[in-house]
Amino acid sequence: MENLEGRLTKLALKGDQRAFAELVELYKDRIYHLGYRMLNNRHEAEDIVQETFLRVYRNLDRYDDNQKFSTWIYRIATNLCIDRLRKRRPTYSLDAELSDQEGTDGYSLIPSDNVTPESELLLSETQRTIYEAIDELPVKYRSVMILRYLQDLSLQEISDVLDMPVTTIKTRVHRGREFLRKKLGPRL
Repeated sequence: MENLEGRLTKLALKGDQRAFAELVELYKDRIYHLGYRMLNNRHEAEDIVQETFLRVYRNLDRYDDNQKFSTWIYRIATNLCIDRLRKRRPTYSLDAELSDQEGTDGYSLIPSDNVTPESELLLSETQRTIYEAIDELPVKYRSVMILRYLQDLSLQEISDVLDMPVTTIKTRVHRGREFLRKKLGPRL
């Protein structure tokens, strides 16, 4: 993947539209899942995907090929999500948003590209409980926990994405786990 990603990025930098389209295809679902987990809203997650790729396209000439493309695109998407969360009114409750949503069916939580209603039902109650607890984390912990455990990035990759020292990332992962342990302790 990393080799393919590098070739596609170089071609896209030279103006190859098909290479850019392949990069979009490679990352659109991952960016959607990241956006959905951070924002808890399908429409906003779709907006994040579009805005991320628009920014990538506009700023492709600024991409530093000494870093992984995935790190760069995750940084853009994560920052867009954090910006949206910050713009929400302080009185706006994430819990209230859940009731306005079309449903909490866990669509974006399923890693397969072939999501079906049957596969959605297979999400266990434990998974749902964990995802709900992650949604309640403060933003600075939520983004780290999502990148670490749902996007499966290493601590160094998260450090690169969020532009923070690895020690800060380790601390936030630890505190995020502690928050989840306290929240989930009696239920699990």
